[in-house]
Amino acid sequence: MHQENSEVAQAQSPEKIRIASCSLAGCFGCHMSMLDIDEMVVEVLEHVEYCRGPLNDVRDLHNVDVGIVEGALCNEDNVKVLRQFRENCRVLVAVGACAITGGLPAMRNHYGLTACLKEAYLDADGVVNPAIPCDPELPRLLNRVRPIQEVVRVDYFLPGCPPPAAAFAELFSALMEGREPVLDREMARFD
Repeated sequence: MHQENSEVAQAQSPEKIRIASCSLAGCFGCHMSMLDIDEMVVEVLEHVEYCRGPLNDVRDLHNVDVGIVEGALCNEDNVKVLRQFRENCRVLVAVGACAITGGLPAMRNHYGLTACLKEAYLDADGVVNPAIPCDPELPRLLNRVRPIQEVVRVDYFLPGCPPPAAAFAELFSALMEGREPVLDREMARFD
């Protein structure tokens, strides 16, 4: 699944393709599916430099060919990370239902933010010392959860919860071969 913009083929260079990934408001299931490419991971590692993500905990992000983003936007920190990815990644790929539609985190959009905080921290069964957290170290919550394409331009979408490993395999194969990915309907999940 892709936008009209076709920059994956341009991401190919004689050197390794630089890839970065992040998980915003999500469950890391998309990263786990990405690792399910089995023995292909060895071939991918020959052609790819994984320069930032939860697998290596590197936070720097500069001159990246492909950014892979899973998760929705729940707080100001999520927005900051996403904008950093868009600014530093030639191609941006939204993976999973949370990144594309808001997914499960967006279920809170049916209620106001104040009502959600009140239910979670003040009125829930078993709450001891009820208080809504207020700490400068905690990122400020957005009024509603947003899919990433509402904030930045996204070049490719891998739908699913999570997308199947075959979709990641095709994306990586296309990158290594310098061509557009072919993500047919069988690779798309609309769970």
